[in-house]
Amino acid sequence: MNRCTLPLMAAALLAGTSLAALAQSWPSKPITYIVPFTAGGTTDVVGRTVAQHLSAAVGQPVVVENRPGAAGAVGATAAAKAKADGYTLMGGTISTHAINAGLYKNLPYDPVKDFDPITLVGFIPNALYVNAQLPVNSVADLIALLKKDPDARTFASSGSGTSTHLAGELLADIIGVPLTHVAYKGSPQAFQDVAGGQVAFMFDQLTAGLGLVKAGKLKLLAVTSAKRSPLVPDTPTMMEAGVKDFEMVSWQAVYAPRGIPQDIRSRLHAEITKGLKSQDAKDRLEKGISMEIVASSPEELTALMQREIPRWTALIKKSGASAE
Repeated sequence: MNRCTLPLMAAALLAGTSLAALAQSWPSKPITYIVPFTAGGTTDVVGRTVAQHLSAAVGQPVVVENRPGAAGAVGATAAAKAKADGYTLMGGTISTHAINAGLYKNLPYDPVKDFDPITLVGFIPNALYVNAQLPVNSVADLIALLKKDPDARTFASSGSGTSTHLAGELLADIIGVPLTHVAYKGSPQAFQDVAGGQVAFMFDQLTAGLGLVKAGKLKLLAVTSAKRSPLVPDTPTMMEAGVKDFEMVSWQAVYAPRGIPQDIRSRLHAEITKGLKSQDAKDRLEKGISMEIVASSPEELTALMQREIPRWTALIKKSGASAE
């Protein structure tokens, strides 16, 4: 045996021993769960639900840390740079792990190379809302108005690079009408201005706008999923309403920094997916935010990203959408 290979073998053995010891003792301290959006939003609700069940399962606190900014890029960058020891997790979304790859020219993290997928939590349908005073009662009416009246060609979103932003860009692309995007720092202000008539319409999470519909300030025209929502069974999908190929659902997932020990990754997957199948999680997520819980394998989450990244990158390039 070459003398030069002995130190290398020893280092490799030591590294393997250290990883094994880490996996056996994990968790021995609190776990940080980064939510890359503001408190109270969908990703925060999902994160706190996951954190509560994971904490109960592993016997350590799981501390939710909100790190909003740049369509989730601020929090995702922090998670990507964290130590890969199983003590940092993040709530990833269609924005952080699909849309941002095409939206930012200099994204400070790689959504594929910098993370280990844990599980796809689930899908959430968005919905098309318009100002209640707008003279439209269907998606066809809205499209006709947009084609006829340039002053109506404005849509709001909860921020550049979010699924609500790209939904508007997708509509513009399909109907062939340029639309002006008005970005807000979160959904509440966007809803307020659409309800107030400053902006014509918006896409957002289905449950987020139902209160304003009941109050008579908004009209709900369609959902963006492939199937109707049981929450509003009389509301058509965008495709049923005549907008061919319009299907877009937000998704929520859990990731860890790339390189965590496999034993820890497997334990995280097992405990998180178990928690997602509990009645408490179903009450919070299915009933609370109209989520279709999936609790997938890491491989299924990877496959989803491989489909989503090129899809949204192509739309972003075609539409000229940018966050910079």
